[in-house]
Amino acid sequence: MQPRLSAGIVPYRIAPSGECEIFWVRRSKSLRFMGGWHAFPGGRLSADDATVPVRGEVDGNNAYASSGEHAAHPACALRELFEEAGVLSAVGTLPDEQELDRARGKLLANELDFAAWLESHGLALDASRLGFAGRWVTPPLSKIRFDATFFLLHWPASDTRQPSIIPGELSSGEWIAASRALTQWDAGEVLLAQPTLETIRVLAEDGPEGSSRLWRSQAHEPNSPHSIELRPLIRVIPVAARTLPPATHTNALLLGGRDMILVDPGSPWESELLCLREIIESESQRTGGQLRGIWLSHHHEDHVAGAELLRRHFGVSIYCHAATASRLSHAGIRIDGRLKDGELVELAGKPTIHVRVLHTPGHASGHLCFLEERMGTLLCGDMISGYSTVVINPPDGSMEEYLGSLERLSALDPQVLVPSHGSMIPEAPKVLREARRHRLWREERVFEAWKDGERDPEAMLAPVYGELHPLARPIAVRQLLAHLERLEAIGRIRRLSPQLHLQIGRRYARHLP
Repeated sequence: MQPRLSAGIVPYRIAPSGECEIFWVRRSKSLRFMGGWHAFPGGRLSADDATVPVRGEVDGNNAYASSGEHAAHPACALRELFEEAGVLSAVGTLPDEQELDRARGKLLANELDFAAWLESHGLALDASRLGFAGRWVTPPLSKIRFDATFFLLHWPASDTRQPSIIPGELSSGEWIAASRALTQWDAGEVLLAQPTLETIRVLAEDGPEGSSRLWRSQAHEPNSPHSIELRPLIRVIPVAARTLPPATHTNALLLGGRDMILVDPGSPWESELLCLREIIESESQRTGGQLRGIWLSHHHEDHVAGAELLRRHFGVSIYCHAATASRLSHAGIRIDGRLKDGELVELAGKPTIHVRVLHTPGHASGHLCFLEERMGTLLCGDMISGYSTVVINPPDGSMEEYLGSLERLSALDPQVLVPSHGSMIPEAPKVLREARRHRLWREERVFEAWKDGERDPEAMLAPVYGELHPLARPIAVRQLLAHLERLEAIGRIRRLSPQLHLQIGRRYARHLP
C-alpha cells in the first residue's frame, strides 16, 4: 500500500458577489476507486511529466524540490486539468479550438505525446499561475493510497475557454460557490475526501487568501493516526492494530459534536493510543464537546485493545452488547453498560445526531452496527470489509446469522457504509445485497463438493476456492465449516460429526480472533 505520487488542481474564480467559486468534478459511479465522489481535476504522476516543458515558479513548491523547468507535480496537475476539463494554462500562442479539442481527445485516449505536442506548437505549461495548496497522503485505511500535491489556479469567467467535461471517467463538472459546495456536503448530498473537503472549507471561509491554511501536511507522518471527517460529525481515525491481513489498521470512530462517543479503539500500542487521545482532545477543543463514552462493536482484540487505557484517561464508561460483555469479562476490560438492539442514542451538537443501535450477529455473537439516521450513515463494523471477505469463525460466528444480519441491514436502506477496515463505501444497500449473494454463491460450491463425496473442509478447499495462498488456507477452512454448519441447520446436508468440529477447531482456531 505504498502511496502513489499524484497531483490535483483547484480552479477558482471570484463571483461578482465576492464569493469564491470552484470548479469541481464528479467521478463516474463505475470507477472502482471513489466512484461517485466529487473531487478536483487531477491524477497520478506519469513518467513523462518530468519531460514536459514548464515555465515559472510555484510559491512554496520548492518544498518538493520540483519547481522550475522539470517540475513534475505542476506538470502533472496542468496536464490533468487539460485532459479532464479542457483548460490549458500555457505560455505561448494557443492553437485554435479545433486543435485543442483534437489534442485533448488523443490525450484522453493515451495517444498523445504531450511534451512533443507542446513543443511542436511552441508552448510550455505556465506554472507561475499556480499557488501551492497543500500536500496530503491517504491514511492507511484504503487499498489505494496517494501522495497528492494540490495547486490553486485562478481561471476567470472572462476567459474564452471554460472548463468542460467529456463523460467517461468523470460524469459531470460545474462551477459552484465554495460555500454552496460545503452546504451540500453538510446535507449529505455529496461525498468528499478529506483534502477536497478541507480545501473547500478554506476557500469558503477565507477565499484564496487563506491558502496558507492549506500548507498543513500529512506527508511527514503518513501512517500515524489522523482524523478523517467522512461525514459531518463522523470522524474516522485508522489505528494500527493486530488484525487479519491484508488489513493493517482498524478504524476508530469519533461520533458527535457537543456529546462525543468513541467507537472501537482497537490498537494495543501506546504510541497509536497517544495520537488517538490527542485527536479526541483536539476535536473537543474545536467543537466545545466532551467524550461521553466508549462503544465496542464486538469483542475481537483489534476493536477493544485500547478501550481500558482510554477509559481511564478520559474517565468515561464502556458500553457494548451483553454477549460481548460476557466474553470480555476475563480480558481486563470493565464493561459499565449494555447497548440493546433498537436503542436510539441522541448526541447533542450542531447538528444533533441520532444513532440507532443494531444487533447484527454473525461475525460475532455480540456484534453491533450503528446507524446515524439523519444521513443514513451505517457504521457497519466487521459486517463488511473494504479489503476482503469478512471472516465467519464458528462457534461464536454463525453464517446463518450473518446472512440474516446482511438482509436486515440492506432493508434499512442506508446511504453509505463506514466499515472497521477500509474507507467509506457508497451505494450501501447494493453492497450489502452483493455480499449476501456472494456468500450464497460460495455456499452452493460447498454443497456441490459435499454431493461429490467430500466431507473434510480441507479437502473442499480446491473445488470451492481454487488455488489459495498458504496463509489464507486456515481462514478458508473456517469459512467452509461455517457454510457446512448452515447447510446442516437448514436441512440440506446430514448432521456433521462432532469430531469434525473439534478437529478443525483445534487445528485452526489459533489463526483467527
